[in-house]
Amino acid sequence: MNAGLLLIGTFFVLLVLNVPIAWSIGMSVVLYMVTSSSFSLTYLAQTMFTACDSFTLMAIPLFILAGALMEGGGLSQRLIGFADSMVGHKRGGLAIVTVLACMFFGAISGSSAATVATIGVIMVPSMIKQGYSKGFSYALIAAAGVLGVLIPPSIPFVTYGVATNASIATMFLGGFGPGILCGCLLIFVSQIICRKNGWEGNGLQFSWKRVASSFRSAIGALLVPVIILGGIYGSIFTPTEAAAVAVVYALIVGFFIYRELTFKKLLASLSSSAVTTSTIMVIVGTATALARMLTLERIPMELAEFIGGLTDSRVLVLIAMNIFLLMVGCVMDGTPAILILAPILQPIAADYGVDIIHFGLMMCLNVAIGFCTPPVGLNLFVATSLGNIQFTTLCKRLVPFLIALVIGLVLVTYVPVISLGIPWLFGYGA
Repeated sequence: MNAGLLLIGTFFVLLVLNVPIAWSIGMSVVLYMVTSSSFSLTYLAQTMFTACDSFTLMAIPLFILAGALMEGGGLSQRLIGFADSMVGHKRGGLAIVTVLACMFFGAISGSSAATVATIGVIMVPSMIKQGYSKGFSYALIAAAGVLGVLIPPSIPFVTYGVATNASIATMFLGGFGPGILCGCLLIFVSQIICRKNGWEGNGLQFSWKRVASSFRSAIGALLVPVIILGGIYGSIFTPTEAAAVAVVYALIVGFFIYRELTFKKLLASLSSSAVTTSTIMVIVGTATALARMLTLERIPMELAEFIGGLTDSRVLVLIAMNIFLLMVGCVMDGTPAILILAPILQPIAADYGVDIIHFGLMMCLNVAIGFCTPPVGLNLFVATSLGNIQFTTLCKRLVPFLIALVIGLVLVTYVPVISLGIPWLFGYGA
């Protein structure tokens, strides 16, 4: 147990010192191995290799690449144009368009940061030009960016499936409920703020002709989730194969339909995807090693016994887990948080009758909220770099949206049909 405390203590000390997450995990595991003298360092290398040597895990770099290619191919601009034609004329219409665009783009990229960067570059300047405040605009895009990992396909969903052996296809199905719920809550809050400040729409009259024209332009982008999810649920291909299909589709649409994907943009997409993928894979390898060390030290069992000794109430246990995960989200990135904690917390939740898919979506929503909470929320740093806005100003403006997301988390936690309704329709649990 002392070695286990050393392992956990070292990890959190390194996090507090702002050591990169992969190094924090790896160095704590190495120190544990050296002090315990039960393992050779080659075991760490072997564990990292076997953790990444997974057919299912191949979906992550492929979805990352697909999202980058679709961004370079002009799909995001057409999605925004379609959303603007439907609701841009309403009071606070550009705020609604921003949230809808993040939902649409989330169905393509599966990445929160990519959603903030892509939609933010296009939407925020338009919002500021229309009279919206800079703080509100960047706070909204940072909060709405979490929809990128809630609307399937989602990289955290894949990570959770790898960590717990949950069905990734079922996770994708279940993600629509929480994603749409949180999107609606963000729209509701943004409308209250827009009405209070008198922020109007884009000044255009609603026109079905304009909607039809923008729909025809965006049909190539709108077909992406249909092809990916339809192929998965139609048993045509697996989630990993679906990611490969998405890459091929992005190339075809970008090069031959929209003709905006150039060779230069292709190289940039490959480069950015390689950097992101390599970072994630190092984290996957080291986090898997850390999870195995924790299991050997019986930390999961000790935690389960501790929680079981505190209360038999399912409600209180879920409250405690949510508070813990929200705190973790403030100091840890989503991928290592899921890889380390999902194998520990999911069996505990199962003991209290929480379905593995329901818990997975609850956990991924916690992780998503962590993307826009200080001090290490990735969306916050992307938004501040885009708009040269003060970090503290952005955090203050985020408060109403964070409250909305937490309300969504409470509803997802205690109303299982939000997460499991669509999977049930497809026969899950039958």
